Amino acid sequence: MTPKGRNCSIAKALDLVGEKWSLLILREIVLGQRRFDAIARGTGASRDILAARLRTLVDADVLTKRLYEDHPPRYEYVATESGKALYPILMAIMEWGDTYAIDGPPPTVVEHRCGEQLHAQVVCAHCNEPLEARDATVLHLSPTAP
Repeated sequence: MTPKGRNCSIAKALDLVGEKWSLLILREIVLGQRRFDAIARGTGASRDILAARLRTLVDADVLTKRLYEDHPPRYEYVATESGKALYPILMAIMEWGDTYAIDGPPPTVVEHRCGEQLHAQVVCAHCNEPLEARDATVLHLSPTAP
């Protein structure tokens, strides 16, 4: 089957991690919850949905499964390099949610190692200026599928 729409890295990334439960699982792992029951409590996902999403994230090499108990076998989930690379994205989504999706103070505050509250911001790697849509130019745009 030929995919519809544009060949796009954003679409491919969303296929892997763009679903609500996947992002909430990653949030829980970032917060230090690595065991199935703790992830289930933190996300509110049903056991079936959680098991399926964890399998998908392990298969996509976003998480890895580590045995922590032999009898019966029990596993914890740890972010891979790919999973750790999603941390700034989660922080940016949280920042957006704090600003546009909730009323009142942020429900979670993250402190940077410098001691200040963390605020996610995308900056140009060359000039260190914040990213604004008006300052970016698309140089190559893939065609859309017929």
